[in-house]
Amino acid sequence: MDRTQAFARAAAELRRAGALVVTAGAGMGVDSGLPDFRGDQGFWKAYPPYEKLGLSFVDAANPAHFERDPQFGWGFYGHRTNLYRATVPHRGFALLLGWAARLGLPLFAVTSNVDGQFQKAGFPEDRVLEVHGSIHHLQCTTPCSDAIWTNGETFDVDLATMRSRQVPRCPNCRAVSRPNILMFGDWSWLDGRTAAQRERFDEFLQDVRGRRLFVVELGAGTAIPTIRATSERLGHGDAFVVRVNPREPGIAAPHLSIATGAVEALAGIDAAL
Repeated sequence: MDRTQAFARAAAELRRAGALVVTAGAGMGVDSGLPDFRGDQGFWKAYPPYEKLGLSFVDAANPAHFERDPQFGWGFYGHRTNLYRATVPHRGFALLLGWAARLGLPLFAVTSNVDGQFQKAGFPEDRVLEVHGSIHHLQCTTPCSDAIWTNGETFDVDLATMRSRQVPRCPNCRAVSRPNILMFGDWSWLDGRTAAQRERFDEFLQDVRGRRLFVVELGAGTAIPTIRATSERLGHGDAFVVRVNPREPGIAAPHLSIATGAVEALAGIDAAL
């Protein structure tokens, strides 16, 4: 099946849908200019100083830095905070919102991304599940309580050393604060905000029970398969999944794989509508 045929089939399935779920991994942000950290080389291309230090993405995204050397820990996450704040969501987000509006489809987004791009693009806050948390929210490193608060901090990062001149503090106990993100080897992540989002998603699925579900998965890889597993779980029964991934598009029939980037696939499906 060529791409034109794939777009046409996806559009036909979308017309039959009664609800729309978007599942998205790091590849969703690539068309907005964000790095996907694919492999050590991809990570080092985005952050050359870490190659000199011999640190991988797993090494950099470790909560231990906030205790041992918080300026270094916040160098990575402060820089990412600045990057995500400056990033403009690509047109694919608007196409998804447009489908929901034109076809009258209830909509929910499930993402492993911590960048807040769905909300920035106009997805309602109560219709997004961020399974790994969000860089735009903070928590205490201790943690001294279950509090999670908005990240309103500013960061000035020395790009040569990847160290932040600012280290945010917990407003309650004055310990170092950290992003409310599930990191590698993380035993201190507070999942209250994500748990509430998950509960809303479960309620959404209950509300649309009996409607045919159309799931479009965008840029979710196999290295951390959380999103792919979610799509496949949702794809049981009378549901249809479109997996969009330029490198790892495979999915079992009757579902559809499209080996392109997110914007190309969404634009192609939209044109076929």
